[in-house]
Amino acid sequence: MMRLLRSAVARWMIVVPAIAVVALALTWGRHLLGFVVMIVAVLLAGAILAAVHHAEVVAHRVGEPFGSLILAVAVTVIEVALIVTLMVSGGPKTASLARDTVFAAVMITCNGIVGLCLLVGALRRRVAVFNAEGTGGALATVATLATLSLALPAFTTSRPGPAFSPPQLAFAAVASLALYGLFVLTQTVRHRDYFLPVGPDGTAADAPGEHAAPPSAQAAMTSLGLLLVALVAVVGLAKVESPVIESSVESAGLPQPVVGVVIALLVLLPETLAAVRAAQRDRIQTSLNLAYGSAMASIGLTIPAIAVASIWLTGPLLLGLGATHLVLLALTVVVSTLTVVPGRATVLQGGVHLGLLAAFLFLAVSP
Repeated sequence: MMRLLRSAVARWMIVVPAIAVVALALTWGRHLLGFVVMIVAVLLAGAILAAVHHAEVVAHRVGEPFGSLILAVAVTVIEVALIVTLMVSGGPKTASLARDTVFAAVMITCNGIVGLCLLVGALRRRVAVFNAEGTGGALATVATLATLSLALPAFTTSRPGPAFSPPQLAFAAVASLALYGLFVLTQTVRHRDYFLPVGPDGTAADAPGEHAAPPSAQAAMTSLGLLLVALVAVVGLAKVESPVIESSVESAGLPQPVVGVVIALLVLLPETLAAVRAAQRDRIQTSLNLAYGSAMASIGLTIPAIAVASIWLTGPLLLGLGATHLVLLALTVVVSTLTVVPGRATVLQGGVHLGLLAAFLFLAVSP
């Protein structure tokens, strides 16, 4: 029975990206009726799930930590495409969209995904165990990137408002790329063992299912192609849905930054599902690789892309966080440090991180 179910799911994961692309071609640039909006939303969710499935197939083929890196970069491609597309078509009201989306991604990954995975792992084994050396390095990189790109613009004086001057923006973009590239080199080459799953005693260990036969090269290449198709469908259908999202936020009387939160929640759904699945298999290190890797890619790749796009974008590019978000960022870094340093976490740490995410979401709706 389970084999038949898995076979049916695998077939759907092949069909859904194709259907989503067809729907994208039929709906692009058109005003959609209510029932069509619902159909597009369902196909968008299906394309996201398909992207998760095919990214995991590719990840299983290449192994850790390359698999986590693939999914993190794939998610960031979606995020960058959505931000640039909406900023081009949205006018002055989208000047802070990049900041709102990137900060929302940082809070969702560092508090939401991390907290949820630690909670799942601790409930399963009482204590969630991971490699503090690798995870600590990832957290340090995320904190540095967030400070350079999101905190400093609120204090610089070269340009009025929470914005970088062109030279400052260029420096932030180059520094972000350099730090992200250095982390990738550390994670995949020089200290790869720091990012592999560990056992209860803190030493490297295999998780259940780790020795399942990896997919063939042909299957992995097929999944890679379908992953690209699914990502195109996700970006396109999200763009089709974006007017509905923006009008819904406006009609509900919610602040404009909520749009960035919705985008971040949407694009991070694949990452969240993959991370929780890893936590359920006692692979907490893989979950943390996904969470911090996604936060790092969200800043380290998005800010340079937005910096390049700003050459053609009209209006200011607001990157500096307000006082409330600066406090939340500082608290997140402190709590995350205390969580990571021991290399072990209980349900308490998971609950604290989820509490911080809840505070961020509440203050986004009611600033």
